[in-house]
Amino acid sequence: MSEAYKIAKKKYAEIGIDTDAVIEKLKNVSVSMHCWQGDDVGGFDFDGELSGGIQTTGNYPGKARTPDELMADIDKAMSLDGGAHKLNLHACYAIFEKGEWVDRDALLPKHFEKWVKFAKERGMGIDFNPTFFSHPKANGMTLASPDEDIRSFWVRHGQACLKISEYFAEETGIPTVMNIWIPDGLKDCPADRMGPRARFVKSLDEILSIGYDRSKVYVTLESKVFGIGVESYTVGSAEFGMGYVLSRGIVPLMDNGHYHPTECVSDKISSMLLFAPKLALHVTRGVRWDSDHVVILDDETREIAKEIVASGRIDDIAIALDYFDASINRVAAWVIGMRNFRKALLIAMLTPHETLKELQDKEDNTKRLMLTEELKSYPWGDVWAEYCDRCGVKSTSEWYDDVVKYEKEVLSQRV
Repeated sequence: MSEAYKIAKKKYAEIGIDTDAVIEKLKNVSVSMHCWQGDDVGGFDFDGELSGGIQTTGNYPGKARTPDELMADIDKAMSLDGGAHKLNLHACYAIFEKGEWVDRDALLPKHFEKWVKFAKERGMGIDFNPTFFSHPKANGMTLASPDEDIRSFWVRHGQACLKISEYFAEETGIPTVMNIWIPDGLKDCPADRMGPRARFVKSLDEILSIGYDRSKVYVTLESKVFGIGVESYTVGSAEFGMGYVLSRGIVPLMDNGHYHPTECVSDKISSMLLFAPKLALHVTRGVRWDSDHVVILDDETREIAKEIVASGRIDDIAIALDYFDASINRVAAWVIGMRNFRKALLIAMLTPHETLKELQDKEDNTKRLMLTEELKSYPWGDVWAEYCDRCGVKSTSEWYDDVVKYEKEVLSQRV
């Protein structure tokens, strides 16, 4: 324990915060790390270009090309980030034996056995996402398609993913969050808004109709404002998403890049928790809009973390990261984002929320503002250093030396 931490511990104790307890609590907060940062959302089931409004920019050397390379990169990133993890997979990361291949509507648990082995060896759970993009049958609408053959194909894909999600939970002993997002919409003004949304409801109901253990699988639905190529009309809007999840008893998922630029997901968390027993988040950074930039310690990231902690229901909130940047070292991108969100959670846990709530209720807004601002200069960085030390990771930028070494010895060899 450093002298700096002892001083910080005493400083926070004066406002009723036990820093040792905070460190232990933060160590157990699981952050779901998205596999798709490591290979630019490529996956292993198709060689075609990304579609469905998904784009990456940049061509930094060292992209993972195989399951083994991706797993190695995930290992390296997780080793530099202290605390608990989950692995977040997309269905397109199925691993086939040599000479084998099935389409997405025929995926089976066996196509993810290597991922389960990987997760179990590291004591972590797996979250899952059906992949409704980058596929020949995803050139137009998917679950909202007027073409019954296409719509039913994607329904079968969703059903297959539900079974795979249950397999993940049973094998790891940790519940799986299965998130549904579709890129369906229209580039120009629609003649019919109701029809596609009605088909989307029908498709979702058909996916859920096969039944699943709700204690093992948390099905979520992710909404969006608009996407590239569907600028005028998005089938899965925020209102659609909220209506569906609350009427079907599944879990809402909010991605903070999926709203209008002036909307803040941090402001929505408390409202959703009043009506939903659980909530899922995809934490990202939208620049102008949903550009999936690496998470930094900006105001909205800190505010999201504050609302998670202040709600008192952190155990009801599934936290995942979702971004992909091919213009910088991909392993470093993972680590930067994960460590920044953990820092945001730490700052939130070091905040005397009950005191601030009492001041608000007493309408002592002057003192509340004063204390809120004074807390910004409290020594949370010294608590972060102690947290990292107890997790066995470097607290400062020294972790980057490991990434540089890994790039020189591993990533640079991928030519």
